Amino acid sequence: MTLSLDATQLDRYSRHIIMDEVGPEGQGRLLSARVVVVGAGGLGAPAIQYLAAVGVGELVVVDDDAVERSNLQRQVIHRDDDVGTPKAESAAAFVRGLNPDVSVEPVEARVDKSNVHEVVADADVVVDASDNFPTRYLLNDVCRFEGIPLVHGAIYKFEGQATTLVPEGPCYRCLFPEAPEPGTVPDCATTGVLGVLPGTVGCIQATEAMKLLLDEGEVLDGRLLFYDAMDMTFETVPYRKNPDCPVCGEGGVDSIEDIDYVESCAISLD
Repeated sequence: MTLSLDATQLDRYSRHIIMDEVGPEGQGRLLSARVVVVGAGGLGAPAIQYLAAVGVGELVVVDDDAVERSNLQRQVIHRDDDVGTPKAESAAAFVRGLNPDVSVEPVEARVDKSNVHEVVADADVVVDASDNFPTRYLLNDVCRFEGIPLVHGAIYKFEGQATTLVPEGPCYRCLFPEAPEPGTVPDCATTGVLGVLPGTVGCIQATEAMKLLLDEGEVLDGRLLFYDAMDMTFETVPYRKNPDCPVCGEGGVDSIEDIDYVESCAISLD
């Protein structure tokens, strides 16, 4: 890959260019990459911040919510002046101010079956920074069918988790065959969340996305990473592909059209 950088870019990315694992070719991959981040909240904020800083050339930021003052304790790309502004627009403004090399596309929408194919179109990596199970299962399924790597993250109070779902590996349904019953997993508005927690997990997601784009290192394929901020511990639990998985197993479905993304998000093959 031929990379032509001006003096400002050589200065901006100098700490990458001198690394054997990145170098000019790797920086070129980042600058030519397209990453979709679904969610511009707690997890999306640090992921967007670092993906923009390192020079991912195209960022698509998808969120249907507006900035609230209660978000600012953890959603670090939004400011007090942004309260009431759509999060996608606020995030895009932050990215434009951080790195002029990045083309950012804000999408003010909730991802669903009607728009998900358009949202993930031409993505090299999708970052799942959503906060609900229907979106997680929908992104898993469409990324699997489209052959797009997906980086998942989730948080709860003082704990976080992350995994990376690559086209040839196990999918989210291999790990969690169906969603918990509605109302059994409270959200952060009900239970609270440690302000710095999503920063750690979102940075892990950005790291996984970068490694995929650079084709360097080992990603969390088939491994679920648990982080406990109170004990300051990390634990990795392996998981395998389920041969009977209705999405990535033999004889499963091959599109999202007949899948119901409500409540359990389960798929019946009967």
